[in-house]
Amino acid sequence: MKVLVTGGVRSGKSFHAESLLIASTHVTYVAPGPPPDEAVDPDWAARVESHRARRPEHWATVETQDLAAAVRDAEGDVLIDCLGTWLTALLDELDGWDQLRDEWEPVLLDRVDETARAIAEHEGTVVVVTNEVGMGVVPEQRSGRLFRDLLGVVNQGIAEECDDVLLVISGRVLRL
Repeated sequence: MKVLVTGGVRSGKSFHAESLLIASTHVTYVAPGPPPDEAVDPDWAARVESHRARRPEHWATVETQDLAAAVRDAEGDVLIDCLGTWLTALLDELDGWDQLRDEWEPVLLDRVDETARAIAEHEGTVVVVTNEVGMGVVPEQRSGRLFRDLLGVVNQGIAEECDDVLLVISGRVLRL
């Protein structure tokens, strides 16, 4: 089973995604964002720490931006939380915030395709958490518009390989 769990910030999507795997005996939790010790923002560090504290002790944690490799190497079920932090890390790595899209976008899209294939080919359950950012106002800054547009592309690419897509709003889950 492959499941994409999407929703707004603080909607309950991570908690719901974790609950889908709570009975699993072996889970690899893939965290593609910056570790809290590298985060300059204390709020980010606190958020990461609260996610860590919520995980069962028997879950293995992998902190990496190479999602395809992490999924391919994982035994048992996989939880990826989240695609938004992964996209941010990729844009940082590719200098996508400041460079023209045609200089780095093919590399980013290749990584999305590779990750989608790894998810589709994984023997166990894969639950992927992402943000839904395209339902609000148009961001004033170029970086906000770029992130919103690209995350929509990333979400579609991953959702294509999923058996189920869930939208979490105010802690309530809607199957799409």
